[in-house]
Amino acid sequence: MGKGGGCVPSKKKKPSSLATTGDGPGIDDDNDATNAPIQIDDDQTTIDGDRTTATNTAGTTTPAISTAAKISSPLKIFVVFYSMYGHVESLAKRMKKGVDSVEGVEATLYRVPETLSQEVVEQMKAPVKDSEIPEITAAELAAADGFLFGFPTRYGCMAAQMKAFFDSTGSLWKEQSLAGKPAGFFVSTGTQGGGQETTAWTAITQLVHHGMLFVPIGYTFGAGMFKMDSIRGGSPYGAGVFAGDGSREATETELALAEHQGNYMAAIVKRLAQP
Repeated sequence: MGKGGGCVPSKKKKPSSLATTGDGPGIDDDNDATNAPIQIDDDQTTIDGDRTTATNTAGTTTPAISTAAKISSPLKIFVVFYSMYGHVESLAKRMKKGVDSVEGVEATLYRVPETLSQEVVEQMKAPVKDSEIPEITAAELAAADGFLFGFPTRYGCMAAQMKAFFDSTGSLWKEQSLAGKPAGFFVSTGTQGGGQETTAWTAITQLVHHGMLFVPIGYTFGAGMFKMDSIRGGSPYGAGVFAGDGSREATETELALAEHQGNYMAAIVKRLAQP
């Protein structure tokens, strides 16, 4: 999983959008345009009077949704997370910024219910939770067009609090209410080998049973995914942060990756909503 150069682009076929000089494949330290995150088109429509038209691969145009409909009904992405010490929450807030930067898409932050008693939480010296971020119920998930789920790792899998929340979605599973909706993951781990990839990988089963679409970020963050000059959480599966013993805070690079994931997911959700 990303070791031994397994995830580095093939040298036989150079990526068209990346240079092949600099610190490694696809990196050109002197070219800001090359190193920038890869953008996905979030809107392929053009305005024609009161109607919107979309251009297909044959070069012809077909009627699409009206501009008024796009403005009055923004697409909703729920950023649902569990965060004990605030590391995942910091990524979630930056992720919301990325989502909100895409016109016609808006993000809402939610936390899942705590399963530990208040006494235990206090003994673990967890900070007070942000009261402005509400807890979500399973039934509320049906109202979203897409999701970004965040959680810390517990031995390479999601924390029990997030798993308990997914376990409560049985009624949605029975009706397949979430089928076809895109979702992504972001994580927090204590060490560099503590599950930046496996925590997201093992969570995919939750999406599969709901018929949801897993949306990884791949290497769309650009050169920032390849640099080795600093410690950085995150992987092709999604954004991530190293918490260490709990005192380490997310770096600007880790936060920037989270913002990119939010922007990327918003563009995907918007594209899927196109008629």
